[in-house]
Amino acid sequence: MSKTPSSAKPRFTGKHMTAILVAGFGVVVSVNMLMATLASSSFGGVVVENSYVASQNFNEWLDKAEASDALGYTVTPTHRADGLVTLATDGVPVGSQVTAIARHPLGHMPDKALVFVLTSDGTWASTSPLPAGRWMLRLDITANGTAWRGERPLP
Repeated sequence: MSKTPSSAKPRFTGKHMTAILVAGFGVVVSVNMLMATLASSSFGGVVVENSYVASQNFNEWLDKAEASDALGYTVTPTHRADGLVTLATDGVPVGSQVTAIARHPLGHMPDKALVFVLTSDGTWASTSPLPAGRWMLRLDITANGTAWRGERPLP
């Protein structure tokens, strides 16, 4: 019994292997380019300038955070329709100095410094408006020689 040429299986050649390698590496390169583009367009900056120097101050930062928490201040920010930011506080003494740096979470807008004044209803209101959008407030409250720092999202 002899085999006829029509029943022979197709051969796997070098052209097939080349096509598989090119397609495989093409997918890998495409995904890497997409991820690099997304990463560079979504992160707006550096967390710390020098991580070694930051690590040397870490325990000091923890001590300051514990002292700040021990003051027992609570702060709840609100973004009003007119753009001003108000802070509902508990435990903050009258005569305190309240400031904040408003940071856009993704760094798409520049930071904005805010100064707060005590209003007649007992809340603190910013002296300048803040554009609409997502913001993170880094708050500083100083009173009677003590300092409190906190970070709150602005809804």
